[in-house]
Amino acid sequence: MENDKTKTQAQAQTQSQDQTHPQAQEVLSDRYNPNEVENRTYQWWEASGFFKAEDVSKKPPFSILLPPPNVTGFLHIGHALDHTIQDTLIRWKRMNGFNALWLPGTDHAGIATQAVVEKELKKNGNQTRHSLGREKFVDKIWDWKHQYGDRIVSQMRRLGNSCDWSRNTFTLDPGVSVAVRKVFVSLYKKGWIYRGKRLVNWSTPLETAISDLEVEHQQVKGTLYHINYPLEDKSGFLTVATTRPETMLGDTALCVHPEDERYLDLVGKSVVIPLINRKIKIIADIYVDKSFGSGVVKITPAHDFNDYKIGKTHKLEMINILTKQGLLNENAGPYQGLKVIDGRKKVLEDLKALNLLIKEEPHVHSVGHCSRSGAVVEPFLSEQWFVKMDSLAVPARRVVESGTIRFEPESWTKVYLHWMNIIEDWCISRQIWWGHRIPSWLCEDCGHMTVAEVDPTSCEKCQSTKIVQDEDVLDTWFSSALWPFSTMGWPNETETQKTFYPTNYLVTGHDIIFFWVSRMIMMGLEFKRDVPFRVVYIHGLVRDAQGRKMSKSLGNSVDPVEMIEKHGADALRFTFLAHLFSGRDFKFSEQRLEGYRNFMNKIWNSARFSLSNLGDFVVPAAGVKALPARSAMSVFDQWIIFKLAEVEQLVEDSLENENFSEAANGLYHFVWHQFCDWYIEFTKPILNGTNPEERAATQLVLAQILNRIVRLLHPFCPFITEEIYQKLPIRSAACIIDEYPNTRNDREWLALGSAQSAFEIDVVKEVITAIRNIRGENRISPAQKIKVRFGVQDEKIQKILGNNKAALINLGRIEDMQIGEAGSLARCAVAPVNVKETSVQVIIPLDGLVDFNEEIKRIQKQIEKLQKDISLLTGKLSNEKFIANADEEVIQADRLLLEQSNMQIGSLRDALVRFQN
Repeated sequence: MENDKTKTQAQAQTQSQDQTHPQAQEVLSDRYNPNEVENRTYQWWEASGFFKAEDVSKKPPFSILLPPPNVTGFLHIGHALDHTIQDTLIRWKRMNGFNALWLPGTDHAGIATQAVVEKELKKNGNQTRHSLGREKFVDKIWDWKHQYGDRIVSQMRRLGNSCDWSRNTFTLDPGVSVAVRKVFVSLYKKGWIYRGKRLVNWSTPLETAISDLEVEHQQVKGTLYHINYPLEDKSGFLTVATTRPETMLGDTALCVHPEDERYLDLVGKSVVIPLINRKIKIIADIYVDKSFGSGVVKITPAHDFNDYKIGKTHKLEMINILTKQGLLNENAGPYQGLKVIDGRKKVLEDLKALNLLIKEEPHVHSVGHCSRSGAVVEPFLSEQWFVKMDSLAVPARRVVESGTIRFEPESWTKVYLHWMNIIEDWCISRQIWWGHRIPSWLCEDCGHMTVAEVDPTSCEKCQSTKIVQDEDVLDTWFSSALWPFSTMGWPNETETQKTFYPTNYLVTGHDIIFFWVSRMIMMGLEFKRDVPFRVVYIHGLVRDAQGRKMSKSLGNSVDPVEMIEKHGADALRFTFLAHLFSGRDFKFSEQRLEGYRNFMNKIWNSARFSLSNLGDFVVPAAGVKALPARSAMSVFDQWIIFKLAEVEQLVEDSLENENFSEAANGLYHFVWHQFCDWYIEFTKPILNGTNPEERAATQLVLAQILNRIVRLLHPFCPFITEEIYQKLPIRSAACIIDEYPNTRNDREWLALGSAQSAFEIDVVKEVITAIRNIRGENRISPAQKIKVRFGVQDEKIQKILGNNKAALINLGRIEDMQIGEAGSLARCAVAPVNVKETSVQVIIPLDGLVDFNEEIKRIQKQIEKLQKDISLLTGKLSNEKFIANADEEVIQADRLLLEQSNMQIGSLRDALVRFQN
C-alpha cells in the first residue's frame, strides 16, 4: 500500500505534459470567481479521466455507491449534503493512493415518474395512459427520461461530484433488468416470493399500492363520532367512537379488553351493525385500551392495519367496502357507488335519523396522504406480490449485531435491529406501467403461473400458448435493493465485483434505513454471500435557521444550485462539512454560507499574496520533498511547520473516524488564524528584507506550506484548490491526484517544526492579541504608536519577548517597549496573559491617549448593563422550569455567558479603580 502511495506524485508528474489544466500558466485574478472556475475545472478533470477507477489495479480499492436519486428530481439540499460527504471521502482516499470508485446512477422512480408524465399528457393533450395504451405510454415515459433525465446529473456535476461517470447506471438498464429477474425467479423458486391478499397502502387517484415512505402523515382537524351499536337481544347498546363512520359497513367484530369488567358478560354475544343490519360478534383482545373512550373498539380488518392484525388473530371475515377508484362497492349496500366523503355524510345522516349518533366532538389526528397525489391513503385489501422476510432478516440482523456492518452514529444500530425484529412481509407489486414488469405469466387454459427469467412462449405445465403476463410492476425499492451488485455486472462474475464488492461506505439519511439499507443487506447476503458495505454513515436532516424542516408550504426550502451560483460550490460544501456533527440535524442559513464564501476569498487572497512573494523563487529539484537549511529558518518558519504537523494529524484522525466537522474546522482555524493572520504577517519583514539566506528559507517554507494547505483542503473545497494549485511553483499534474499530506508521508519535512518555537510564537501571539484588545477597548487608533510595559518575572518569558522584539514592535505598533517590573498601574490599561505556570501583564499607559473622564463614564455604563445581564441570567438558570424544558445547548450557552459576564465585570471594576487614581 505504501509503495502505491509514494508513486502517486511521480505518476502525476509524468502525466503533467498531457493533462495540463486550461490557463494553468496564468496568474491568479484579483478576485475569485467561482462561476468562471468551476465549470472549466470540472470539464478538465472529467476529460483527463481523473474520476475513473480501474477494475484491475495494484492500488488498494475503495468504493462508495451513490444512492440513486429519482430521475424526475432536482438536486435538493439533502442531496447536496449527502453528496458532499461522499465526494469528500472519495477525493481523500483517491489522494491517499487508493483505487477509488464512486459509482453513480439514477432511479426510475416508478410512481413518481409515471405521475409526472401523466400530468404532462393531461396538460398538453388531455390524454391518459389508458387512452394511449401500455406500450405507447411507456414509450412516452422513455421520451421524457431521455429529454429530462440527465438534469439531476448535470446538477451533481455543479457540486463537484467526482463520480466515475463511465459507469453511470439507470435502474431500468438492461443489465439491471437481468439481475432483477434473476433475483425474483430465485426467490420465487425458494418459496420466498408469493402472491396473496393482504392489507396495503392504497392511493386511489393512482390506483396502486404505495410504500410507507410514500405516505405523508399530516395532522388533520377531524371529528370523533360516537355511535351506538344495538345488542342483538335488544337489551341495550355498545357505544363506539370512530373518525371514519363509513367503515362501519365493513366491521366484522366489536372488541373489548378481556379484563374490562363492564363487558365480561357480553363477550361472545352479538351486536347489529346499524344501517345494514348485519350481525357481528363481540370479542376480547388485550389490544384494546379500556381507559380510552367507552373501552369498545370496532374492528374493520379490511380497512385498518391494527384491525387487520386482530382479524388475522381471531380469524375474522375481511370485508372490503371500496373499489380501486375509492368508491363504496357492493358490500356497502345502499351506499354503493358513492365517494368515501359522500358516503360518510350519508351514513351520518342515516345514523342521526335512527338516533344512533349520540355525540360528535372535534378531534385532531394523524392522517396518511399519498406523497404523489395528495389524496388520503386508504388501507385496502388487495391481491399483491410479497417477499417473505423472516429468513432474509435473520442473517441481516446477525451482521449488524456482530459488527461486520457498523452504523455511524452507533445509536442507529438499535433502530435497525428493532425494525428487523418486527419486520413483516414486503409488498413488491405496484399497479402501474413504468418499471420492471413482474416476470409471471398466467395460463388461460390450466391456470398455472409460469415465472421465468426469459419471456416464455408457452405454459411450462400444459404447453398452451395462451399465457398472459402479470400487469403489475415491481416496487422501485426492489431494484434498488440489488444496487450494490447489479451495478457491478451481477449475475455475471466481473472484475468490478472482485475489486469493489463489498463497498466501504453507504452514506444516507435515516428515513430509508428500513426501506433501502436493510433490503440491500438482505439481498447482498442472499445473492453475494457477503455484506454490501462495511459502514453505514447516517447524517441528519438539513433544517432552516430556526430548526424547522424545509418544505414548500413553509417557503423555507433552499435550492442548492441557486446557492452554488451565488456563492460557489466550495463555500456550500464547506458550510455542510464544518457543521456536520454525527447524526445530528444541521441548521442551514445563507448567512453561514456567506461566512464560508469569505473563507474562500481568504484562501484566494492569501495565495495571491504568497505567490507575489515567490516571483524569484527557484524550485528545488527535490520539489515537494525539498528541505530548507535549519540554520537559515526563522522561528516563525519552525512554528508554522509545527502547527502544520498538528493539523495534518487532526485531519487524518478526524476523517478516519468520520468526524468531518472537526477536520473542516481544524483546517479553517489553521488557514485563517495561523497561516493568514500570523505567519504571513510575521514573515513580511523577512520576505522584504535583505538577508538572502533567511529570505530563501522562508520562501521555500511559504511555497511548501501553501502547497500542503491546498492539498489538505482539496477534498473539502476542490475547485478553488485546483485553481490555486495549478499556479503553485511546487506542484505535479493535478491536485485531485496528488498525494494527501499526512504525518507519515510528510515526516521529514514536518520534523523541521519545533515545539519550543511553537511555544515561543504562541506567547508572542497572545501578547500582541492583548495589545490589540486594549487598543480596541480603549478606542486607540491602530496607527497610533504606543508605549508598552511587560510585567513578567520569569526569565525564560523575558528572553522570548526580547528575542521577538522586532515582531512585537512591528505588529503591536509599539514605540517604546520595556520588559521586567510591572510598575505603577495607575492610569494604565492592563491585560493579563497566562503562560503555563506564570503570566505576563501587558501594561499600556493611557495618558495622552484617552479622555479619562469619558472612559470612566463608559465603563460605569458597561458595568450597569452587565449587572442587569448577570441578574437576568442568574434568575433564568435558577428557574427549575427553564432547566427542565430548555435544550442542553441553550443551558450551557447561558452558563458560559454568565461566567464570561462575571469575568468581564471584574476586569471593568479593576480598570475603573486604575482610571480613578
